[in-house]
Amino acid sequence: MLAVLLALAAAISFGGSDYTAGLASRNTSVLRVTVVAEAINAALVVPVVLVISHHPPSAGSLVWGTLAGVSGVGGIMALYMGFRRAAFSVASPVSAVAAAGLSLLVGLLSGERPGALSIAGMLLTAPAVIAVSVSAARLDADAETGAGNRHLAGVGWGLAAGAGFAVFLIGLHRAGSANDLWPAGIADLAGLTTAVVVAAVARQLAPPSAGTRWLSLLTGVIAAMGTLSVFLATHRGMLAVTGVIYSLYPAGTLVLARVLSNERLTKAGMFGLCLAAASVCLIAAGTVS
Repeated sequence: MLAVLLALAAAISFGGSDYTAGLASRNTSVLRVTVVAEAINAALVVPVVLVISHHPPSAGSLVWGTLAGVSGVGGIMALYMGFRRAAFSVASPVSAVAAAGLSLLVGLLSGERPGALSIAGMLLTAPAVIAVSVSAARLDADAETGAGNRHLAGVGWGLAAGAGFAVFLIGLHRAGSANDLWPAGIADLAGLTTAVVVAAVARQLAPPSAGTRWLSLLTGVIAAMGTLSVFLATHRGMLAVTGVIYSLYPAGTLVLARVLSNERLTKAGMFGLCLAAASVCLIAAGTVS
């Protein structure tokens, strides 16, 4: 049950950070937003790791943590590019379904066997995310015409982001829970290094514009909570279950867009949110039983 709550907390956190980063990325460089967000994320997580961890990291923790960090920030940049090229509703749900599917596949191949209720809840996740996507896609169709190319670009970036997020989850899971919080800290440092190197090569190391700077900072703060939550979740429950609940983050983005940006919520969106809630409840019930 604790793993379900932690994974849900991670989904809510990353849904929030995706919303703030998406807003920022529409008005400034994706790389600049990523660098600032990763720097704040690492500045918050690494001190916690140093205080809580009592042993030096193992070689496996270093390797898997680094892989998680590099792939995670790659997924983040791909997702932000998707937000820049298309609507929130395109790249985010596609990345969620891809991350959930790959995490579930790896978990099952590793010998994990969720209970019947958990499997039923997991089967509801894809329809929930798709319903949320259809909801916002209809709004986009009402708002503009000729958006086919933008939609395809969003799908492509979403698939790339989903692959990165899946490897991020798998890397944290494989890093081992016997190493305190070191894998989370290592992942953040590796992600920050990757973002800085890519931004330097692209000559995008300057701070974001003044109007988007606070959104980039807020993204890093919220993402730090998500990083710690998802790492703890992967080591207190099955990867298959954690990855599926984590993939519900687009629902959080949709709710924030409705509340803060006054975006309309259609019947399909409401249905998707209800399916998401039912999915979490079933998975939680399956872990308790």
